[in-house]
Amino acid sequence: MIPRLKDHYNNNIVKDIQKKFSMKNKLMVPKIIKVVLNMGLGADANDKKIVQNCIEDISLISGQMPVITKFKKSISNFKTRKGTTAGVKVTLRANKMYEFVDRLVNIALPRIKDFQGLSLSGFDNFGNYTFGIKEHIIFPEINFDKVDRIRGMDITLVITGNDKKTTFALLEAMNFPFVKEKLKQEKINNYGKN
Repeated sequence: MIPRLKDHYNNNIVKDIQKKFSMKNKLMVPKIIKVVLNMGLGADANDKKIVQNCIEDISLISGQMPVITKFKKSISNFKTRKGTTAGVKVTLRANKMYEFVDRLVNIALPRIKDFQGLSLSGFDNFGNYTFGIKEHIIFPEINFDKVDRIRGMDITLVITGNDKKTTFALLEAMNFPFVKEKLKQEKINNYGKN
């Protein structure tokens, strides 16, 4: 069965973006290649039980078994040693990726307390988008009673778009809740006024 977001992308979003940016070919329209979820553990990385709990949480969120990441260098200021555990990560592609993005946008992000929208500064020069989540418990798959500690995670969307404008248009068409610039400007202007 084709995921809902993939179907919406193929039937509606591609045509809209192609028309908006006057692209000659539908293959020029940006699309998401993969989604990478990364959870760094910091000082807790030495505890095997905590690492196992994080693996279980990430596998529940993504529906795929994560990989344990290791440090490549020893850095004394960060108290890291080469070869020790740094965290866990998982890479989603194809249908699992579309299902995850759909759940992220429609279920998880609206559950964030005092959510103002995603920052526009997460785009890089190649059109990819990265943002962080402070609480991994926003996903409904996580049982709050079994969580030992609330952890943050980074989510990176690798996109084929060549620039920020087309990538932004793609994510906006997929209902990503970005910060509205007008609201942001109004808050700055009204800061300090009673």
